[in-house]
Amino acid sequence: MMIHAQRPLIGITLMSSVVGTDNRELQAVRPTYLRALETAGAVPLIIYLTDDLDAIRSLYDRCAGILLPGGDDVDPAYYGEEPHPHLGTVDRQRDAVELALARWAATDGKPLLGICRGLQVINVALGGSLYQDIPSQVATTLDHRANTRTRAWTELTHPLTIVPDSRLATILTTEHIGCNTMHHQAVKTLAPGLRPVAYAPDGIIEAFETTDDHYLLAVQCHPEHLWDTSEPRWRALFTDFVAACRQWQLA
Repeated sequence: MMIHAQRPLIGITLMSSVVGTDNRELQAVRPTYLRALETAGAVPLIIYLTDDLDAIRSLYDRCAGILLPGGDDVDPAYYGEEPHPHLGTVDRQRDAVELALARWAATDGKPLLGICRGLQVINVALGGSLYQDIPSQVATTLDHRANTRTRAWTELTHPLTIVPDSRLATILTTEHIGCNTMHHQAVKTLAPGLRPVAYAPDGIIEAFETTDDHYLLAVQCHPEHLWDTSEPRWRALFTDFVAACRQWQLA
């Protein structure tokens, strides 16, 4: 019983999906996230999508940390912009659930990890904005959707340059690391209280963390596809996050 009690519950949100011949709506999460959390010593707790934020709060209160995973675009209405012609699919219900979770965690100081869309959600939740479509809004020749096009999820597509004095550099024990890339949106204006801690070769912000001691960390790549295959150093990100959640649980 003591072993199970020491494994923190980490909430992870679902995404809406339509699969199968009958086109019935489903909610799902990619198992790569779940395996990464389990291997790091946590127990994932599924947070479903609903308009009942009181129910979401009840699940949130049971968690020692929150992981916001990848997925579709964030509605630009949340940062005061009209939809760009190349805006992708948005999910009103998922936006509402995840923005609430991000704000609750920021207020409570509860450990929070964002991956890809999760990074974008956190930035918007805390007052930042996004490039809605990198190819048409940023002068770059780097294909930030390269792994989406090749469907080679574990391929290291471009390097990251990590700020030396950052938590991320300490976790990964390096200032340079390879990553995959499968996003067409990115941070435009960084929210107050956050600092950029990793960049793509074209200057796009690829990770940020807080300027205080709150464990809030977000990356634009998908390390859940990398830690057990092409770049084992990414395993430390999940290990460190789970350790912070365990510490929260014991506090």
